[in-house]
Amino acid sequence: MPDGPHGDLLAPLREHPDRAAILLDVDGTLAPITTRAADAAVPEATRAVVAAVVARYGLVACITGRRTEDARAMVGVDGLHYVGNHGTEILRHGADGPEVRPEIADWEPRVRELAEGLLAGTQDDGPAARDLRLEDKGPIQALHWRGADDEDASEAVAESIGARAEAEGLVLHRGRMVLELRPPVPFDKGAAVRWLLDGRPSGPALYAGDDRTDLDAFAGLRELRSAGALTHAVCVAAVDVGAPQEVSDGADVTVAGTDGVRAMLEGLLLP
Repeated sequence: MPDGPHGDLLAPLREHPDRAAILLDVDGTLAPITTRAADAAVPEATRAVVAAVVARYGLVACITGRRTEDARAMVGVDGLHYVGNHGTEILRHGADGPEVRPEIADWEPRVRELAEGLLAGTQDDGPAARDLRLEDKGPIQALHWRGADDEDASEAVAESIGARAEAEGLVLHRGRMVLELRPPVPFDKGAAVRWLLDGRPSGPALYAGDDRTDLDAFAGLRELRSAGALTHAVCVAAVDVGAPQEVSDGADVTVAGTDGVRAMLEGLLLP
């Protein structure tokens, strides 16, 4: 990307690094997608580049569907800010713990209880149900079926659980082989972008992501640019075999998966 036809998109960020914000998704962007989310890891080469970007740019942050403390442990680079659970909590560099939006925290026991109960009620329905994995993300409960023996059948069970959760007042959000059960409180990665950048001097910003949830971040970045809060905005799609087409369609530029993201970050370090 840096030396190709889209390299000029990075120029405004390189020209004003002290005022620039570099915002990065984690899974599928910094860390390759794995069958189990717990097995994902950020390559050492990527960590080194992220650390160099942190040293040069005014604000560098990860905006992720993971909980902030889990993302911090996974990325393992000092100096980053983290917005987790798609914008429900923020862990600023140097803080002892995350700030959680109180209206979302109030829903956590209800969402967890409902998700666990609905999943338990399917366990006699066969292997497709038993292959579903429930990830506890506090106020968000995520059903995963990547790696199931019959991924389509497990997805159908997840959708059935989701329909019942929706009837109980929860909100559904779909990703790459994951269905999230969420509180009925508005939040997304676009709100996360606005939360993180609120009050900063106007400057350029970049967001890189790979999944449908990152489209909200693209929209948030563009809204800030339209409002004059940003001078320049670049939306980058990390594209691999499983990446949704709409993410590529919604981006300003695409790169080839996590390797392409690392190359793009290296481009930010050019003179």
